Amino acid sequence: MASSGEEARSGSPGRAGTGTEPSATAGTDQLDAAEYFEVLEEEEEDEEDLSELPPLENVGRAPASPREDAQPSEQGRGEAAEDPQEWLDVLGNNLLKKKTLVPGQGVDTRPRKGQDVTVRLKAMLEDGSVVEENPALTFTLGDCDVLQALDLCVQLLEMGETALIVSDAKYCYGAQGRSPDIPPNTALTLEVELLAARDAPDLELLSGKEKIELANRKRERGNFFYQQADYVLAINSYDIALKIIGSSSKVDFSPEEEAELLDVKVKCLNNLAASQLKLDHYEAALKSCNLVLEHQPGNIKALFRKGKVLAQQGEYREAIPILKAALKLEPSNKTIHAELSKLVKKHTDQKNVETEMYRKMLGNPSAAGTPGKCKDKLPWSIPWKWLFGATAIALGGVALSVVIAARN
Repeated sequence: MASSGEEARSGSPGRAGTGTEPSATAGTDQLDAAEYFEVLEEEEEDEEDLSELPPLENVGRAPASPREDAQPSEQGRGEAAEDPQEWLDVLGNNLLKKKTLVPGQGVDTRPRKGQDVTVRLKAMLEDGSVVEENPALTFTLGDCDVLQALDLCVQLLEMGETALIVSDAKYCYGAQGRSPDIPPNTALTLEVELLAARDAPDLELLSGKEKIELANRKRERGNFFYQQADYVLAINSYDIALKIIGSSSKVDFSPEEEAELLDVKVKCLNNLAASQLKLDHYEAALKSCNLVLEHQPGNIKALFRKGKVLAQQGEYREAIPILKAALKLEPSNKTIHAELSKLVKKHTDQKNVETEMYRKMLGNPSAAGTPGKCKDKLPWSIPWKWLFGATAIALGGVALSVVIAARN
């Protein structure tokens, strides 16, 4: 199976393609630069299991790119074939348009979601300057492996058709752009020719190396969407990677390949939990963290995020020991220190509120509001001298009654 990442890099080495990721190394370095555990930034080179996490906080956010479920209009499917010169408003919002330049072989030759497609691609800025050319870019249609402008419009291409696609920035690189050649909020014009479409390979027949490479490409795409602050599409990519890893296989894998697949799985689950946290999907994030901890009980990121999830749910009593366990594994981690201190304070405040509430429920006034010197002068208190005198009189009366009774 042709690699979308490899194909893209062959057309534009060393930088992100129009719909693909930077090289694996470049992508990892870029993610490491904004590592969530600030204290670990200087230690990333020595801890590979902490090197693949997208930035989690304190990074610039771009407006979320459109959702994966955005579909080309059905009306456009017919119009493009009837009049090759007409612009097609793909989504009905005038932000993504397609025009056929060279007609294809018919509607029946259009590719289907899930197929691997190969296209010839040229991407241009509005002034006509070319920012990328790729003679054979291969990707899985509908998996969001490429820019949405390309993923959505290729579904409308007939085999052999060449089309011009004009896309707003929101369907390309959004407010972040792509350094150094695509400025923020830049519209792109894509010239695309559909060269081939074939069914994706059977996951059961992939070798260990092929499965690892495929899962990693999906994970890297999820990291790209995370950086774009589109957490829904990030979750989609991580889920696809996890399905690939968890698929059954008719091929035997070596112990090294099994270990590498597990490593990719843990990274995907950790990143999945981070994305779910951003969307306040706490139960899902908790499940992802627990799956990581089943494989690696000492995984610091999973422990930290599990503590964060429980804290967000107000479960401070459960969250504190989990963060303490993470801190024990990484005593110098300032982020965990800060989070733990914050939770301890919140837990103390919570207990004080509960204590005061119970006092009010039981009708027992708060001792804090009563001056110490007045505590023994409450309206209902009885001096001890009076109590002693009353007791003596009562005993004397009883004794007198006994004497009188004896004489009678």
